[in-house]
Amino acid sequence: MKTLKFLTLPLLLSAFFILASAKPADDKGVAKINDATKVIKAFSQMKESIPHQLIAEYEGIVIIPKLINAGFGIGGKRGQGVAMVKLANGKWSDPVFITLTGGSIGFQIGVQSVDMVLVFRNKGVLAKVESGDFTIGGDVSAAAGPVGRSSTASTDYKLQAEVYSYSRSKGLFAGISINGSNLAINKSANEAYYGEATASADIFARSVDKTAPVTDLKAALGAL
Repeated sequence: MKTLKFLTLPLLLSAFFILASAKPADDKGVAKINDATKVIKAFSQMKESIPHQLIAEYEGIVIIPKLINAGFGIGGKRGQGVAMVKLANGKWSDPVFITLTGGSIGFQIGVQSVDMVLVFRNKGVLAKVESGDFTIGGDVSAAAGPVGRSSTASTDYKLQAEVYSYSRSKGLFAGISINGSNLAINKSANEAYYGEATASADIFARSVDKTAPVTDLKAALGAL
């Protein structure tokens, strides 16, 4: 019996140190991924949803839950979300955390919470952002996206814009534009979630995160 206790003690100590050294879940990152999944599922349930053809042909996506858009003549917007790109095998990459900020001048009044989805023609726009940010409307042009559940939004619609934007509003607001907005890689959020200072290009190039939140998000995108 003494021998058994002697052998058991080191095993218990080893288990304790393994558990103590394990990286705790990044609650904010997980919450943001779960919110992104809710946005995609909500969009898929809308009567005028993002066309399947667009998701099939375009290579990148940015999902920003609860983007705050506020203004009185001169407006501002800020939100955090995730970006993903398609890999060579057609699967979605692991999510990269991003931040969108911007301002605009025009007819607008009020405060609005917006669920926003940006669909990118070329994944390189997102995957090759070495400096960590770019301007929508400056570096890449954006347009309001076509809608429709069918494989094509309409028989004569040509998918030519570099970025198509979609939004679902929760509040009162008149006028919204993403042109002039800055999309930046949230390096601190990526490090907090992945546990290391991994370059966004490396995260975009892989699909190894098998956690439930990321798996659910990729499944929701596949169901669009």
